[in-house]
Amino acid sequence: MAVPGRAPAGAPRGLAQSELFSVDAYVREFDTVVQRVDRAEGRVALRRTAFYPGGGGQPYDVGTLSWDGGNGRVVRVARDREDPATIWHWLDLSDPAGEAPGEGTEAQGLLDWERRHLTMRTHTALHILCGVIWADHQVAVTGGNMDPGRGRLDFPLPSMSAEFGRQVEARINEEIAAAREILVEFVGREVADEDHALIRTAANLIPREIDPLRVIDIVGLDKQADGGTHVLSTAEVGQVVVTGTESKGKGNKRVRLEVVDPSR
Repeated sequence: MAVPGRAPAGAPRGLAQSELFSVDAYVREFDTVVQRVDRAEGRVALRRTAFYPGGGGQPYDVGTLSWDGGNGRVVRVARDREDPATIWHWLDLSDPAGEAPGEGTEAQGLLDWERRHLTMRTHTALHILCGVIWADHQVAVTGGNMDPGRGRLDFPLPSMSAEFGRQVEARINEEIAAAREILVEFVGREVADEDHALIRTAANLIPREIDPLRVIDIVGLDKQADGGTHVLSTAEVGQVVVTGTESKGKGNKRVRLEVVDPSR
């Protein structure tokens, strides 16, 4: 078990060497080698990457990739549908006449850190919202989505109101002020199947071939199987504002939030 800024023991060896975001969310620069090139699509696959490819409601990262003789903006990142171990990086070349690097080229990746860190803060804020709703109402999340700085989650609650939103906002900010530590660990399926916290967050719906599960634990509040990036402590989230509460039909109520700096 470790914090999101330090590789946890038990992380699958191949994953720890290739998907840096899964073991250390604070890697913002890295050296790598181009493994595959798809010139028709303007994309490359790298031996290792810190760019999150999107998934679980979290958007992909952007940034830059540089190599001897060229560079380009990384404008999209995604897993290959047929080979999920391959992560493609789409490049917008700065030189209109430039070409993507060839296979075997050494390269350096640089994340748009301001965007990534805001995404991490937002993702953690949504997990805090999950924990608060479960602690206060024993209701599990049923869906959600996010962009850097804002997101929403759905819950099978009987009713929704602006007053409920104000109460939830206060509770979220209480948990942020509590500066709860956030841990990441890899848990075998047999262990996960016996963990009631993971059962309530539908870890059993994750394909059985994914073993071990990567688990994010906001200590004392929320524990979920999760592949995304998070901050080290709830205090790093800053402050949350609930911007909307909506009824999307019977048994489907939505809470929208934004992450802001405490000075606002």
